Amino acid sequence: MKHSFITTKTDSHFPIQNLPYGIFQIKGQSPRVGTAIGDYVLDLSVIDKAGLLDGTGAEAKNIFSATSLNRFMALRRPVWSAVRSKLQYLLDADTPDIRDNSALRSKGFHLMEDVEMLLPAEIGDYTDFYASKEHATNVGIMFRGKENALMPNWTHLPVGYHGRASSVVISGTDIHRPQGQMKPVDVSLPVFGPCLQLDFELEMGWFIGPGNEMGQPVSIKNAEDQIFGLVLVNDWSARDIQAWEYQPLGPFLAKNFATSISPWVVPLDALEPFRTAGPKQDPAPLPYLQTTKASAFDINLEVSLQGEGMAVPHRITISNFRYLYWSMAQQIAHHTVGGCNLRPGDLLASGTISGPEKESRGSLLELTWRGTEPIHMENEEKRVWLEDGDQLTITGWCQGEGYRVGFGEVTSRVLPVEHHHQTKQLIHPYIKK
Repeated sequence: MKHSFITTKTDSHFPIQNLPYGIFQIKGQSPRVGTAIGDYVLDLSVIDKAGLLDGTGAEAKNIFSATSLNRFMALRRPVWSAVRSKLQYLLDADTPDIRDNSALRSKGFHLMEDVEMLLPAEIGDYTDFYASKEHATNVGIMFRGKENALMPNWTHLPVGYHGRASSVVISGTDIHRPQGQMKPVDVSLPVFGPCLQLDFELEMGWFIGPGNEMGQPVSIKNAEDQIFGLVLVNDWSARDIQAWEYQPLGPFLAKNFATSISPWVVPLDALEPFRTAGPKQDPAPLPYLQTTKASAFDINLEVSLQGEGMAVPHRITISNFRYLYWSMAQQIAHHTVGGCNLRPGDLLASGTISGPEKESRGSLLELTWRGTEPIHMENEEKRVWLEDGDQLTITGWCQGEGYRVGFGEVTSRVLPVEHHHQTKQLIHPYIKK
């Protein structure tokens, strides 16, 4: 088992076995690329300028002085692996290059609490899938009944939609309650006002590396070579707005107001020890989606909620990434089979990740069964939907022997709706209640 000269606790998300990438900023300085090790951020631009990344294929290209990871993502998996291997060597307890160079250590390492984390990439496009069978089944039962829970195409292809890249935000960004049109069941016409059924969605996302040329699909066997790394995702959802607007074309205003992601991008190589088989797929997918490779990963996921009147967060969900019916590779192969071109920095997300048990459901829609089964928390508080002032936190990690490969967390607080002068008068009396 590898150990670094930077001390890390056994429950740290960022031991030497991980080494995720992110964009950090020190006040008054330009953003640049770092990796997380224990409680520190290592400035990779300093290491690169010192010549310690020579021979990796990423050296001397100002890749690590950039304000996003896009150029690094474009360099392909052999380069990513070479950089990761070199960093593991340099941070090893037995390697003196950085360990014994006090000037380099002083310049290169920064405490996480002293830096600001920014979006890791310039996200050109964002695609959200619907890849959890348990989630799709639960939602289908609620809206269509048990006999029609899954749409006829669901077990044949990874369902997805194109989301809004401009509203993808970093962990710690507060989210204003959205407003829009809704049609309550007891009125005949739609009304306008703040969303009353604000929800979270427990998801994971992955950033695309080199991408593909338009008209040239990515084969299932090569799909994982497109995955630069993974992040945690909270794809916020306005359920009452969505229920009115989604037919016939699907999510729009109910989903485009915010998607929150964690700042550290965990390389696929760091997840290899936790590769596992996903759920059995029946019927067998069409040939372009077929693979014999284990394509799921054992990533523990938790969600906690803390209201303004609560002293500590209350855990409301325990789930796992391995529950996904459709794998990342299958989602990429399907996304590109029609000729769509993916580009470095594109973000794909899994859709809500739910497991077989009630406590493993990945949204309030499911946890409260569309509002009929409130969640009871401390101080006699309960929730059906998110309230103003609530802080929602998602965390995730893989558990190794004596170490964790973690993702940190994605956390955000719900703020009241931002009313504008001209819209205040449009709010229907029903909503004011």
